[in-house]
Amino acid sequence: MESHGKPSPKPYPYELLVEHAFALDRLDVEFRWGHYGIRMLKLHHTSFAPGKIVSFHKHSDFEFHYIPRGKGKVILGDVSYALQEGMLYLTGPNLLHYQEADTEEAMDELCLHIDIVKLDCGESQDGPAPAGMGAEDGADPESEWGSKWETAEAEACIQRLRTMPPRPAMDQYRAMECFLTAYRAWSENQPGLFTVIKHSIIQILLRTTRAYTSGPQPDIPSRDMKHYRHKLAVQFIKDNYMEPLTLEIVAERVQISPRQLQRIFRDHTGGTFSEYIEHVRLTHICNELSLSDQTIDQIAYKNGFSSANYLHYVFKRKFGSTPMKYRVEHQAPTFVEDKLELSDK
Repeated sequence: MESHGKPSPKPYPYELLVEHAFALDRLDVEFRWGHYGIRMLKLHHTSFAPGKIVSFHKHSDFEFHYIPRGKGKVILGDVSYALQEGMLYLTGPNLLHYQEADTEEAMDELCLHIDIVKLDCGESQDGPAPAGMGAEDGADPESEWGSKWETAEAEACIQRLRTMPPRPAMDQYRAMECFLTAYRAWSENQPGLFTVIKHSIIQILLRTTRAYTSGPQPDIPSRDMKHYRHKLAVQFIKDNYMEPLTLEIVAERVQISPRQLQRIFRDHTGGTFSEYIEHVRLTHICNELSLSDQTIDQIAYKNGFSSANYLHYVFKRKFGSTPMKYRVEHQAPTFVEDKLELSDK
């Protein structure tokens, strides 16, 4: 027998937030985004009973409002707007506003309240450059590791927030889902909770401003592909110089033709691909001749040479000396002393 009762209400996706409405408000979350400091004052779910009124008031901060369920109205300045499920609006600093739930239907709201502070532009966002990246790479503290791009995106977003029109819009880019992401991270005690909340807030800002404008985004600079491929090839050679590398093998790794790779090495080093590999191998060999008691044969094979005779030929052509003579002239004094001590025992 068919049931003609009312259909079951669809599950409320933000039930987790209802159960722990103000859990995240207890967390002291603040972070840097570009040249701005973001301090979270509130990130919670609240419910307005039918007919509930929040009388006119204003904030010195930014408050973001999202309607996941129900309906009502908001007055922004002196203009009244109807609210319904799926809408959002921003009450920026000093905007007088009034909120009211429908007289017959409750209205739920997700609220993000943040303080945005302009920071000293002279401060380095990411601190000192990571190991292996320095002035020789053309790096500077402001542009290192993508902070230049993040700064531009943060600046564009904050400026849009400051100029957003005081009217509701549809949450077409699903900013509300970011509340759930943050709450789940807290509820599940996920590793990196602070980072999840930070990224959730940033996504809320980005998705909200996108709902009001489709203006130009800051361009992420394109790579200098020749320089990029040269760096990839150089790193691969440094990591694998002891193997029988060929121009074809390395070209395949950086996804260009052998002819292109040869041209890139000429442009960046003034020499050939083979000359660069030879330079890397000989650098390691010279170091081992000074610090190691391995035989010339062992050192040759270990560093990618097919034989000691071939190493002898290349070494003499490069340095005007044989590997053995180089070892005698450059062996570290402490290493020689250690050998003498061992022989005396």
